[in-house]
Amino acid sequence: MSTASAHLTIRGIGIDVVRKDIKNLHIGVYPPAGRVRVAAPTRLNDDQVRLAVIQRLSWIKTQQHQLRSAERQSEREMVSGESHYVWGRRLRLKVVERPGRAHVELDGGRLLIYVPQGSSTELRRELLDRWYREQLHSVMPSLVERWAQIIDVPEPEWRVRRMKTKWGSYSAHAHRIWLNAELAKKHPDCLEYIVVHELAHFLERTHGSNFVDLMDNVMPNWRRTSAQLNYSPLDAQHWTFPAAPKRDG
Repeated sequence: MSTASAHLTIRGIGIDVVRKDIKNLHIGVYPPAGRVRVAAPTRLNDDQVRLAVIQRLSWIKTQQHQLRSAERQSEREMVSGESHYVWGRRLRLKVVERPGRAHVELDGGRLLIYVPQGSSTELRRELLDRWYREQLHSVMPSLVERWAQIIDVPEPEWRVRRMKTKWGSYSAHAHRIWLNAELAKKHPDCLEYIVVHELAHFLERTHGSNFVDLMDNVMPNWRRTSAQLNYSPLDAQHWTFPAAPKRDG
């Protein structure tokens, strides 16, 4: 299937347009930032695409508003009593200042951070961020191995990093997937969904019908998990959202 890409601005909203050998035009609004993507038949010119988008403008803005209104956590101050998420569970933080090795551990419904007396907020945050990465590194090898076999793709290299607008990404050239470190805060099903999503892209580069069919086949409940992930609380410190589009005038 041949494709061609373009970018249009319609009533102040940026639109990514991908033209394909398809019969009908499809409009999607994608989390977390509300990016708008149009898959359009090659027979449609820019004016026809604009008209189709304008007709769905109210729906597009509603979807973007819902995504941007998703619950966000205020910036964490790293003090005892505030809440943090670990694998989808909301835990209370307890900061323990004492001599010895600084580390993080779980104790029932509490998240314990052991730090030296007078430790800074930044030190505590870096310690917790490193611990979140360790949680991901502990489960990723078996997860990637299992799903690479199910989807029938060579097992890729994988890495974890902070990502401001995506939960995951892939590089076909490097045969590598990247996972957002924030996934350690979400339910384990969400991490699994992102792994499957990125692995599927090695077979289907776009989010077209073949990609959807593949996801439906290997993970029938992926839509529910995707919604759970994209409407879960976001960490305001690590996510960047574009300015809301101007109202039509």
